[in-house]
Amino acid sequence: MPNTIHIKAFGMVAEKIGTTELVMDHYQDSEALLDALLVKFPALKTIKFSLAINKKLISNKQEIPENAEIALLPPFSGG
Repeated sequence: MPNTIHIKAFGMVAEKIGTTELVMDHYQDSEALLDALLVKFPALKTIKFSLAINKKLISNKQEIPENAEIALLPPFSGG
């Protein structure tokens, strides 16, 4: 069975993808995961959102450890 990751989505991001939680295949790094999310949920291209791995916001490509907790967070300041 391939590794999977659990993703929690909040606010506007959850509205765009239609759920607050998803399970996806494990991706090696944040860039690959973001690419996959944008393919699976094209509506995400219309908003800005942040990615957090194990409760740490990331701003550049990072490796995703096994069993990581991923969060998709809407903009905090409303813009």
